[in-house]
Amino acid sequence: MTPSGAASEIMPSGPAWELLVPAASAPARARGRALQAALREAVRTGRLAPGTRLPSSRELAADLGVSRGLVTEAYEQLTAEGYLRSDRGAGTWVGGAARAAHPRARDLAPRPAGARADFLPGTPDLSLFPRAAWAAAQRGVLAELPHQALGYPDPRGLPRLRTALAELLARRRGVVADPERVIVVSGVAQATTLLGFVLHARGVRAIGVEDPGSPEHGALYASAGLDAVALPLDGEGLATEPLKESGVRAVVTTPAHQFPSGIAYSARRRTELLDWARSVDGLVVEDDYDGDFRYDRAPVGALQGLDPERVAYTGSVSKSLAPGLRLGWLLVPAALAEEVVERKRTMDLGNSVVDQALLARFMERGDYDRQLRRCQRAYRERRDTLVSALEEHFPGAEVSGIAAGLHVIAVLPRRYGPPEYFLERTAAAGVAVRPLTDYGRTVARADVRLVLGYAHQSPARIRDGVRLMAQALRA
Repeated sequence: MTPSGAASEIMPSGPAWELLVPAASAPARARGRALQAALREAVRTGRLAPGTRLPSSRELAADLGVSRGLVTEAYEQLTAEGYLRSDRGAGTWVGGAARAAHPRARDLAPRPAGARADFLPGTPDLSLFPRAAWAAAQRGVLAELPHQALGYPDPRGLPRLRTALAELLARRRGVVADPERVIVVSGVAQATTLLGFVLHARGVRAIGVEDPGSPEHGALYASAGLDAVALPLDGEGLATEPLKESGVRAVVTTPAHQFPSGIAYSARRRTELLDWARSVDGLVVEDDYDGDFRYDRAPVGALQGLDPERVAYTGSVSKSLAPGLRLGWLLVPAALAEEVVERKRTMDLGNSVVDQALLARFMERGDYDRQLRRCQRAYRERRDTLVSALEEHFPGAEVSGIAAGLHVIAVLPRRYGPPEYFLERTAAAGVAVRPLTDYGRTVARADVRLVLGYAHQSPARIRDGVRLMAQALRA
């Protein structure tokens, strides 16, 4: 009987040897820790069930060919942790606190399951990541980074990176960039959340979002306690009258290349948007998610350059390098700077020092500009390939929006619809596509309107994918 009165099985020497013999064979200095780890894992996984009586320390030591002191120490340590229990004169037993677990690491990264062709938007070509140049920059950073730099960083980011970012954004995007108001973040998602928390602390409870627009904007602001108010677009950008009537004092925009419609805000609409912000003492959040990628002319400069005190500007390296790097930037008006920095400090104490120094070096040496030029050439070719393939396989199809970014809007003639039929047939053929209706409530639903991403596919795969779509409809 166990001390609690329940029947129990004494663990025989056979199983003890089977479970613990690898630990007994460990190097002498690591043998004690190995024995403890093996016993702990046996209890966690249920191989040693609750209520099982263990051999005495003398017996188990003789069985394993180790010192009795080693076993005694292991028993005492696991008893202190709650895995075992011991009653004087009654032996050592497996406790009941631990529950058998079967750990399994799942991969929840978003990707289409088993798609033969993938036109989902938003993903760059990860094979273009500059591995050799990145590795060289990493070696240089690790060689030159002083020991004290590995401590907790300035929550705004390393001064070196903030300076490099300010120079880059002023040169390429026309941003008014004071390094003191540049905050390094882990992507646009964190920048959005930071602003949401600060606005909420100031009493803001609603923020305008474009409709159609990125579904992530509403979800991220909701996590900070803000309601997302969908505001319609017209041919020039965010429609002004609905914005004024909404009562919001903050709005999120993608003026350089509206997502997903693909338009660029007109000069008139940019002026009207800033006039609105000044009239309500409001804030415009500019998500410049792919502003560097324009293929028919120089990119339109950032809205922030027109009024840096009314526009918070954010971007990242997710499209130019890789989203997995989780590196981005946020430029804030002076009135918000201290609050945003303090929220950043309490959120994560700052981004990785090594990664920040690496990106700074990458920009300082011209590698980032070279990477942008490389991506621009590749993505321009892929966009042209997609437009050509649509013309060949879907006569009458129209591609709308400016020649920019990583996706197009394709409007197919009605003979390829209705939309439900089109989506059902292409899905059955293993082609992953996203309709424009997924991105907003004000989108017309009669036509087949698709948001087709192309940057992550080779020209050959783009042609094959469009051909598969056409074959699926003929079938």
